[in-house]
Amino acid sequence: MATIPSVLLNTGASIPQLGLGTWPLDDAQAADAVVAASELGYRHIDTATKYGNEAGVGEGIRRSGIPREEFFVTTKLDGGFQGGGRAVGGLQAALDRMRFDYVDLLLIHWPLPERGLFVDTWRTFETLLHDGRARAIGTSNFTPRHLEILLAATEVVPAVNQVQLSPEIPRADHRAFDAAHGIITESWSPLGGSGGSLLDSPVLAAIGEKHGRSPAQVTLRWHVQNSLVAIPKSSSPTRMAENLAVFDFELDAADLEQIATLSLGPDAGVDADRVGH
Repeated sequence: MATIPSVLLNTGASIPQLGLGTWPLDDAQAADAVVAASELGYRHIDTATKYGNEAGVGEGIRRSGIPREEFFVTTKLDGGFQGGGRAVGGLQAALDRMRFDYVDLLLIHWPLPERGLFVDTWRTFETLLHDGRARAIGTSNFTPRHLEILLAATEVVPAVNQVQLSPEIPRADHRAFDAAHGIITESWSPLGGSGGSLLDSPVLAAIGEKHGRSPAQVTLRWHVQNSLVAIPKSSSPTRMAENLAVFDFELDAADLEQIATLSLGPDAGVDADRVGH
């Protein structure tokens, strides 16, 4: 069983550096995936109310036979729970579905800046942090500009900012801002988009051949060496195991230089000002 290193959050708690993403699995699929992942050593599970599989995640953790407190569970509340204290009921409903008393990390799923509600929503998140239903709070898909607004108006610095991030979409500006403010950057779609173009890269294939690893393992190792937390999604135990086998080799400077050539530029990826739920 793999041992996954952890990264220290600004709360003093630790988050496993590799976790299991669960979108777009349904409840039954998510439960099976969590059980399989737990047997391999995964203890970090990422879900969201929008995914419709929170109940399955909770069921999978119970079926694993591993105590709840050994898992780090993240969920996210989307736009329907922004403003007016709606996040209180939103989180409680999520906890009821999972049959948990708390989540380890609660994220605002999208900033939705045109609504002007994410600061008010964050203040509700602060309440949920203080009452213990969320052990840490953070953001998802926030840009440095959104975070600047949040930090200027509220008290608690986000523990995590989860964004689309991969060698094709490296988001150097996000990573630099987060690091400067004690925020851990977490990568969703760390292996690239569903089209699979990143993992077909000859650059990654050559580096993988050099180290005896797959392109996916090279990519996840890139996240690890950049001090990122990554949540690759898979329902295949074979793929889950492959994704964990990244802690016993190291990319050298030449490898990292080659991987840097894969960047699609600063404007690649989702635009958090235009996309969201």
